Amino acid sequence: MTLPLTRRRFNSLLFSWHAVARRPLLIRTAVTPWEVLVAEVMSQQTGIERVGPTWRRFVDRWPTPARLAEAGTHELLATWAGLGYNRRALALRAAARAIVEEREGRVPATVAELEALPGVGPYTARAVAAAAFGVPVAPLDVNVRRVVSRVLGVAASSPGLQADADGLVSRAKPGRWFEAVMDLAVRRCRPRAPLCDECPLALLCVSSGTVVAVERTGGDVPFSSTNRWLRGRLVATVTGAPDGGWTVLPERLGVHDRDAIRVAAAGLEREGFLEVHDVEVRVRQ
Repeated sequence: MTLPLTRRRFNSLLFSWHAVARRPLLIRTAVTPWEVLVAEVMSQQTGIERVGPTWRRFVDRWPTPARLAEAGTHELLATWAGLGYNRRALALRAAARAIVEEREGRVPATVAELEALPGVGPYTARAVAAAAFGVPVAPLDVNVRRVVSRVLGVAASSPGLQADADGLVSRAKPGRWFEAVMDLAVRRCRPRAPLCDECPLALLCVSSGTVVAVERTGGDVPFSSTNRWLRGRLVATVTGAPDGGWTVLPERLGVHDRDAIRVAAAGLEREGFLEVHDVEVRVRQ
């Protein structure tokens, strides 16, 4: 039997479970709004478990927007190395400069103001607003969307899902709510094989016990053979040069030959990351 869904009942069950199931992630030690913003930008398109050590180094080196606003591209990309999608690093520096120039160095507190920053979309803006400023909004990524849509028994693409999710957010602890739903999505409400029998929300969830487990099929492409891997490794190689100097393009990087490396370097040059001269490359000055 499914119990009537209310915000109070949803959060009581969720928080009771999360009190013992919370993941001890390093980025959850973020204290200042700036630290939260950096963590959320780094977590875009990158597994949250991978972000912690780089995030710690980053905020230790640039503890305020004013400090990052003055950072050079070479040291910025060198510190970012390993996270991939390097344009996020440049966008974060642009956001830091906007915060310094337009907001006297203070991270904005509203969703609308956060969304106006470079590199900050609806999800990141809501995540920062909830975690850093206690704004009762739901950051809707694929994980939160999956939990809420299953509980309500609606399509994950439903246009009203944002309002539905906002209605479930704890008014007292929106940041904690966000963490708890994310952890539930990873540990119980999994995409292919949800553990409905172990889910704290099972009595409220319209979809409990109805989601069919889906097995992974073979044929996955090794990450090391992808262009994303090559681009990341090439940037790491170039930022390893002292003082942003020129580096000779290697003959091979993993399974990628010189021709593939040239193509990747040319793409990074077009995007403003690198300068290429014949077979030499450096971070754009």
